[in-house]
Amino acid sequence: MGAVARVALLRGVNVGGRRKVPMAALREALAARGFGAVRTHLHSGNVVFTAPPGEAEGLAGEISAVIEERFGFPVDCLVLTAEELRGAARRCPFPADDLDASKLLVLFLGAPAAGLPVAGLDPAEFAPEELRLGEREVFAYFPGGMGRSRLGARLVGRVVGERATGRNWRTVAALLALLDEVERAGA
Repeated sequence: MGAVARVALLRGVNVGGRRKVPMAALREALAARGFGAVRTHLHSGNVVFTAPPGEAEGLAGEISAVIEERFGFPVDCLVLTAEELRGAARRCPFPADDLDASKLLVLFLGAPAAGLPVAGLDPAEFAPEELRLGEREVFAYFPGGMGRSRLGARLVGRVVGERATGRNWRTVAALLALLDEVERAGA
């Protein structure tokens, strides 16, 4: 079986001028390590690539090791299969096409959402902001934006110590398009 498309979501890179990972250098480092069709989106650590079929944990560890070797610091990394990202998008309980994509967040988790403390949050406490659990993701809508959101602050507090990283819906849509591009190129 040939290489399959994956998505790597890096946590906490290029934020506030710290933990700098230039995307061109990251693409080069990953390609040199044998990853194929490496594409990045934005500067916040979104990578689409191909690799032989295998465990996401192993790929996440390998990508983290490449980053530490090349840039000098460890980075948490979640790796999703193409189907996992598409499944998360299908499970979105909000009418994503009708909302401001920058205000709809998907918090991707390294464990099932139901087993984490975030599952104990009372959505009514944060109205008009909304929170819904997925399988390995949490969906949140911030009609007033995320900047000063009480829900956003509580979400971060409820997943500390867990592998998790959030992406707004605009980024999720861009990653889906990059996946399609990489898969078409490999066909």
